[in-house]
Amino acid sequence: MTRTDNVNELPADLPVPEDDGACDHLPGLLLPRVTLPTTAGSTITFAEIPGTTVIYIYPRTGRPDQDVPEGWNDIPGARGCTPQSCAFRDHHDELWQLGAAVYGLSTQDTDYQREAAERLHLPFPLVSDANLEFAAGLDLPTFEVEGMRLIKRITLICREGWIEHVFYPVFPPDQNAADVVDWLRANPR
Repeated sequence: MTRTDNVNELPADLPVPEDDGACDHLPGLLLPRVTLPTTAGSTITFAEIPGTTVIYIYPRTGRPDQDVPEGWNDIPGARGCTPQSCAFRDHHDELWQLGAAVYGLSTQDTDYQREAAERLHLPFPLVSDANLEFAAGLDLPTFEVEGMRLIKRITLICREGWIEHVFYPVFPPDQNAADVVDWLRANPR
């Protein structure tokens, strides 16, 4: 493990992830009917949400007082979960006005996510896929680091439980929310 410099900022020299085709199968799929816990103290089944839903999937948020996994900054697409979450927070009103509900999803447990949601003042829930049920249901790409199986960074735009658009790879992560806003404006319901 290495001490993180600042989880809120992206280093300038991050490796850019390449599109390996691992999400090409997702557009047009129905979301899996799995029920997952949220930081709002409830559960959610994405397949049952009416309207437009944005699910940004990230590997794991860091904490300012904890080390990041060894070599974290060298894994293409790994670094940037906190800046991505903050960007969705900052664009939340725009997304809501465009009719989109926003959720963040990772494999971290709900208690870990709750700390991040409170610290970052997120106006939307984070969702835990700790058992990788949602990931398995969609055959999402994953990677392993220090014994943790994590989901690669992906953003799904869903309507009535169906995946309409996929952002993958997502880079830079702090620009993803603005890209989603632009896409929703260009593709109104």
